[in-house]
Amino acid sequence: MAPLAQMALVLMGEGEAFYAGVRMPGNQALAKAGLKPIELEAREGLALFNGSQTMTGIGALAVYDAEQLLKCAQVAAALTVDSLNAVTLAFDARLHALRPFEGQDVVAKNLRALISDSEVLCKPKRDTQSAYSLRCVPQVLGASRDAIAYARKQVEIEMNSVSDNPIFLTDGLVYLAGGNFHGQPVAYAMDFLGIAVAEIGDMAERRVNRLLNPALNGGLPAFLVSEGGGLNSGLMITQYTAAALVSENKILASPASVDSIPCSADQEDHVSMGTIAARKAREIIRNTEAVVGIELICACQAYEFQKPAVLGRGTQAAYEAVRSVSPKVEEDRVFYRDVEDVAAKVVRSGALVKKVEEKVKLK
Repeated sequence: MAPLAQMALVLMGEGEAFYAGVRMPGNQALAKAGLKPIELEAREGLALFNGSQTMTGIGALAVYDAEQLLKCAQVAAALTVDSLNAVTLAFDARLHALRPFEGQDVVAKNLRALISDSEVLCKPKRDTQSAYSLRCVPQVLGASRDAIAYARKQVEIEMNSVSDNPIFLTDGLVYLAGGNFHGQPVAYAMDFLGIAVAEIGDMAERRVNRLLNPALNGGLPAFLVSEGGGLNSGLMITQYTAAALVSENKILASPASVDSIPCSADQEDHVSMGTIAARKAREIIRNTEAVVGIELICACQAYEFQKPAVLGRGTQAAYEAVRSVSPKVEEDRVFYRDVEDVAAKVVRSGALVKKVEEKVKLK
């Protein structure tokens, strides 16, 4: 309610607002925008700050970002599979038909499309099956896809609902006092969204570790640096960053909706904490964008040791998108710029998905 009340104050010419990036009194901001304060009539003040608009607005943006991030995570996973020349039997359509979760099937289809025509994957294999972080991508990212779809459904319903109280119906002049303002449907969805996205990052970090570990990466150099292994640490520290972000996500993924503190003399004795859930979900998404970016950087570097064999239709496009902002690692450099650029300019901006979908349409 407090954030909504702050917004309503500006409409009245009070409070504070930003105009052209400058914070100023609300009446000045309105004047600069060519607007006049409004005078509220009966019942309008309560309508402006009562309801679930804050959590729903944050949640809508979070759902959209999560959907885009999920596509990027599938691309990153496919690029890792391709760069490691992993076993791909686990993506066979016949396997997923036996367990028909929608998300699982869609992710498996996307992976098959992304790695199609790969020359790297035609090389001899070292294993008969891959580790879970590679083999179970459809099952895990598919479950996240289904969870994100649930969150979208809940937010869409809430966006198109009346969450005010009390409600006056003009037909029959009816007055209804109820609880449509309660944010529990959105709160649960936001907690679920945060958990689903946290697992996207959790699995991506495990693949980063696999890419960098010479005992697990199929004979590639330790930390993916070809020369000066003592003098150059390669991409080792990027995994530290990914691990830290994933650990932070585990704390943030603790549900907010199980908490409630009574207020208003115990009249309001149960609340959803949905705005906290939505804000946490947004923070988890930002962290996971960086983790997926780190996987993309490491997978591209792993591919450098598979050349001249060509990657798959979608994974080759992903490699080119990443390399447009993060060059091949020849020797140690300051990598935080690479991580920031890939997370912001390739993942969050939508550039990765756009580039890949020129070759492969993702579902």
